[in-house]
Amino acid sequence: MSEDRLQQMRQMVNRLNEAADAYYNGRGELMTDYEWDALFDELKKLEEETGTVLEDSPTMNVSADQIAGAKEPHEFAALSLAKTKKPEDLVKWAEGRKIWFSWKLDGLTLVVTYDNGRLHKVVTRGDGHTGTNITHLAEGIHGILPKIGYKGHLVIRGEAVISYEDFEKFRMESGEDYANPRNLASGSLSLKDVSEVKKREIHWIPFTLVHADEEIVSWGGQMDFLEKLGFVCVEHAALENPDILSVQAEIDEWTRKVTDGRNPYPVDGLVICYDDTVYASTGSVTGHHATRAGYAFKWQDESAETVLEHIEWSCAASTITPVAVFEPVELEGTTVRRASLCNISECERLGIGDAGTKISVIKANKIIPKVIAVSETVGTLPVPDRCPVCGSATMIAESEASGTRTLRCTNPDCAAKKLKKFTRFVSKAGMDIDGISEATLARFINEGWISRYGDIYRLRNHAGEIAELDGFGEKSSANLMASLQKASSVSDQKLLFALNIPLIGIDVAKKLLGSHSLEELIQIARESEDPAVFSAIDGIGPEKSSAFVSWIKEDANLSDLRDLLGEVTVEASETKPSGNRCEGLVFVVTGDVHHYPNRNALKAYIESQGGKVTGSVSKSTNYLINNDPESSSSKNTKARALGIPLISEDDFIEQFVN
Repeated sequence: MSEDRLQQMRQMVNRLNEAADAYYNGRGELMTDYEWDALFDELKKLEEETGTVLEDSPTMNVSADQIAGAKEPHEFAALSLAKTKKPEDLVKWAEGRKIWFSWKLDGLTLVVTYDNGRLHKVVTRGDGHTGTNITHLAEGIHGILPKIGYKGHLVIRGEAVISYEDFEKFRMESGEDYANPRNLASGSLSLKDVSEVKKREIHWIPFTLVHADEEIVSWGGQMDFLEKLGFVCVEHAALENPDILSVQAEIDEWTRKVTDGRNPYPVDGLVICYDDTVYASTGSVTGHHATRAGYAFKWQDESAETVLEHIEWSCAASTITPVAVFEPVELEGTTVRRASLCNISECERLGIGDAGTKISVIKANKIIPKVIAVSETVGTLPVPDRCPVCGSATMIAESEASGTRTLRCTNPDCAAKKLKKFTRFVSKAGMDIDGISEATLARFINEGWISRYGDIYRLRNHAGEIAELDGFGEKSSANLMASLQKASSVSDQKLLFALNIPLIGIDVAKKLLGSHSLEELIQIARESEDPAVFSAIDGIGPEKSSAFVSWIKEDANLSDLRDLLGEVTVEASETKPSGNRCEGLVFVVTGDVHHYPNRNALKAYIESQGGKVTGSVSKSTNYLINNDPESSSSKNTKARALGIPLISEDDFIEQFVN
């Protein structure tokens, strides 16, 4: 083999390994999945032609996460799957046997082990043979159950993923810059604080039963077994006697689920496995693939050439994101004219210029419009020196961890930085305005339509303009106007919570309004010289009273509130109990609930029946409600020490509801 070809292969291997390292370890994206797959396929073809494979080639090695922490060998090696983009390869591999289709979730693989009904350990995939023990983070990851109703040794492999909705919410509220949900999930599992991990809304979804003490010889049976234990497994569907027509039809149906938005999580293809787990285990290991363990199908991304019309700078929280607006192209059956460029670093990597720049666009994994290449750069990237929302000066910030360069507004009072507050304002617990997501709020802020709470109700003045926005239309605009009308009458408790006053949650709002009307609260707070004026109200105290009084005394806040009151009708809440089943009793509620939608719903019932709910166990507590009475939690321990009855939710319903 010539030295030139060897050098070419070395460069390709280095580029792929560097990009994979960044991808698997939560750092800035060095190339898109589309670019990586294309370069990987080119390298593989070159290896086949020359008969030469470099020692560190990604075609022969498992990409590894490098999450910091104690390393631990896997009891069962976590090998990767062979990949194809051709349905006929799947048919040939299936050999006419029953197979299962499931999502190839785009997250971070975690191996979870249980012994004697309790969680034993959680380990990242690592290089497939050794991973990082992150058991201390399990409490912050949805789907990893602390206890199960199986006493044997159980090993499960699953994917830690973040939904597109939760990803956008976190990115907007935190101001942190991540390229995609997988990038955020990977970075999150390097954290030490479980409470910080919990904020990322990571969900662990099992996709393989690696080991159970009893043999279950059907893959479908294994999934049923896990689901009966309470796990939410990866979506899956069986196919008997697979041939090219049925396999293609199944692929088409799963593809529609992606393009129709029926799957909330990022995926980068499908996984196909045999139902017969005994037969699946008889395959050989080639490179780092077990030949019968499964097959990964990846979509052929459809790309289109187009021309950049301009760069739009979109504000969300503290970040100002560049968005490419280009001549419309048809991709995956839809018209695409916009794609986020994430940050300045991504623009520089691609070589994005000004209007006239020729670009290539795809819909990554059939969903997200993405610029993948620049074939001709015209001019230079026009980075604004003024915030498009408030007009204040901008600055370029560089992340210490990844070196990613982002544009930010320097004005702490910029309306875009109030996105988190506007999100709470429209939430179900707040004003309950249906149809306005964080992304929609950010869009309206960028249009200059929202700068204070009352502006949200004045969106009715922009109904025609909203109908003209990409992704809206007449029907969406009409639905939003109906939601605004419905939410224009609101209870005083919900309004007080929606105002984002520090320390004033829904419970504090109820207690304040249980003693005074909204207007009385405003008047007392404005006129009193004592910040602790409301501290005598049960459950308020001087700190919460001071927070409320300070907020009301700010002229700008009162002006915003008066402006809002001109747009809505406020209904005084009924504060008297509707019954007396819990009258005079003090409860503490802890742990998960099963009959009520959540703990707040149970709490609301107790209060409606004249009872009181506190956050900690004390001598005045009458009952501790916990569905896990055998737990050694601090509340259970204290209740036992004080002789306070521990009752389950079923016990409570029997005594105080039925």
